[in-house]
Amino acid sequence: MTVGDAGDSDPGAVGGAARVEQDLTGADLGGTVFEEVTFERCVLRGADLTDVVTRGCRFVSCDLAGADLSGSIHHGSAFTNTRFVGARLSTATFDGCKMTGSDLTETTLLGVAIIGGDWSYVNLRGADLRDRDLAGLRLAHADLSEADLTGADLRGADLTGAVLRQTVLAGAQLSDARLEGVALRDALLAGVQLDLAGAVRLAESLGADVV
Repeated sequence: MTVGDAGDSDPGAVGGAARVEQDLTGADLGGTVFEEVTFERCVLRGADLTDVVTRGCRFVSCDLAGADLSGSIHHGSAFTNTRFVGARLSTATFDGCKMTGSDLTETTLLGVAIIGGDWSYVNLRGADLRDRDLAGLRLAHADLSEADLTGADLRGADLTGAVLRQTVLAGAQLSDARLEGVALRDALLAGVQLDLAGAVRLAESLGADVV
């Protein structure tokens, strides 16, 4: 399906004007390269986005429910207030992306790679993020309720105000993570690795008066 004109930097890339309120439900866009394209309030439910590459693109309040983004690669792109409910993100790569306010519940995250970026206010409730490298990731005010972060590397991550209700953090690394406003008592912490600041935060969340 043709959705735009070729960009200048990559002869095979799709660029051009912003797409606003386009209905691309079920579209076959597999393997397409998008450069600096804006999709605003577009519907891509069930679309084939396998092996898609985006560079500096913006998806604003879009609906990607049930879409297949397996093997897709995203460099510095933004997916803000976007629905990924039930989408397949297996082996996808998000490098320096902004996902603020997006809903990723019931998504398939097998083998997904997340390299930095801003995932604040993201809904990852129930997500399987076992053994994922999330070091330095901004997850402020994210909903991680019932997510499985067993063995995850969260060193230096910003978890300010994140919801960790019944979140599994067994064996996770939380050294240098920002934990202000986090109720660590709500999480399952067996074997979690904390630095001194994190240990103090845990004690405070359990009602201790640390002096």
